[in-house]
Amino acid sequence: MTMPHHALEIALTRPLTAAEHRHATQAWPLAANHDATRLMALAGATTPERAAHRLRRRLTDRLPIDVITTHYPDTHGHVLLNLAFPPAIHTALERDAQNAGLTPERFVREALHRALAEHADQGAERLDRAVHHLLADTTPAHLLAAVGHALTRPQQGPTR
Repeated sequence: MTMPHHALEIALTRPLTAAEHRHATQAWPLAANHDATRLMALAGATTPERAAHRLRRRLTDRLPIDVITTHYPDTHGHVLLNLAFPPAIHTALERDAQNAGLTPERFVREALHRALAEHADQGAERLDRAVHHLLADTTPAHLLAAVGHALTRPQQGPTR
């Protein structure tokens, strides 16, 4: 039986130098993005969690790793986040999770879900305020036509 391979992305705390990239690729084959702030790797393991753990163990001393994620979502649309906390943070996290009656992994997952939901709510509120501001100076029909026009034109870069 062959072991499955998992595509993993490594987000770095800073761009790599060419020498650092060469040094890291001696331990594991890696592909860097254009500014060397993210790397891609394939790791064989029975689960994505084990693959990320194996990759982190092998590369921690060679790279300024911020987070390792699975590159592709699983069947539930979830992406694995592999984080390494400093000892003091890890101890506090375990204490807070225990106080909440959760595992540390579940505690972090729920905190992340809450933060993402709050961020989405804030974005929706900002959009609602912007639309009301625009409607103060135009009609709904004109605004709808302008939105339709904007959506059918090619994007010129990131939108915010």
